[in-house]
Amino acid sequence: MPIVDHDSAPEVPWRPNYRKWAITQEGDGTTSSNVSHSTVGVSTGAPLHTHEADEIIVVLHGTLRARLGDDVADVTANQTMVIPPNVPHGFTNEGTEDAKILTFFPVQRPFDGTTFLEGEPPGKG
Repeated sequence: MPIVDHDSAPEVPWRPNYRKWAITQEGDGTTSSNVSHSTVGVSTGAPLHTHEADEIIVVLHGTLRARLGDDVADVTANQTMVIPPNVPHGFTNEGTEDAKILTFFPVQRPFDGTTFLEGEPPGKG
């Protein structure tokens, strides 16, 4: 049974002040899902974008100001954002401490089907 130690998971280059680690990755035996955990620093987040697949974001610590379609809400620890395919969404950590999240996609390469409506893809901005 594969056990992934989050402290040993490989870090994925992402955004300034936003660190991401791959829990699943190509070649580990998973073929139809993607899971990562991230630390979202204060005043950073993900610009408005869409994915062709569902996305589930579990807030483990802190608070994110999230947009899902036309709705805006604060999402706090022990709450989950359920994001259907092709719905514009994004979030920002507007708190005073880092937020920690767990992200799940039911596809292995979710960013192949991502369209950025604002800002730049990770590694570009």
